[in-house]
Amino acid sequence: MAKLVLIRHGESVWNLENRFTGWIDVDLTEKGKKEASSAGEKIKNIKFDLAYTSVLKRAIDTLTLTLEAAGQTNLPITYDQAINERHYGDLQGKNKAETAKEFGEEQVHIWRRSYDIAPPNGESLKDTAARAIPYFKSVILPQILAGKNVVVSAHGNSLRAIVMDLDKLTREQVLELNIPNGVPIVYDFDSAGNILKKEIL
Repeated sequence: MAKLVLIRHGESVWNLENRFTGWIDVDLTEKGKKEASSAGEKIKNIKFDLAYTSVLKRAIDTLTLTLEAAGQTNLPITYDQAINERHYGDLQGKNKAETAKEFGEEQVHIWRRSYDIAPPNGESLKDTAARAIPYFKSVILPQILAGKNVVVSAHGNSLRAIVMDLDKLTREQVLELNIPNGVPIVYDFDSAGNILKKEIL
């Protein structure tokens, strides 16, 4: 049996400021750092073989703090933009409330919560899934099938896409799915790749 642990990065400065972050690099808040360390405490009983993270600082820093708290700082780490956050295009850096005033609340809600409608020059959740799911299936899943315990530090939307695939959610169901900051989601797999158990710590 192998374990997969998914962790959304801790609270970032722009989460706190209610801004669209996307692919912009921003730091974790003090609360975000504590969330990452707390995640590590919760999973310290799992002996990991490999770690994966996006190339964005908030996910990398979360992984570092999580592994420090878990007492596992010597893991091989793979960095890949395939599991980066959804790219918010022209909305990146904008305050969400100000954006609603500029474009209208209904339009911003559609950009944020529809499956396949992207903001100007950005990605939809469907676009994010089109890179995150194939990467998961071709790179990460084979390691799990080989019996390795894997931890992934990524983002709300890239993880929503992966969870959508693992949990076999419909487009409508994934739109209701929220991945909280710094909360480990643990999947147990058998050697055939079947999910035996899912636990949110």
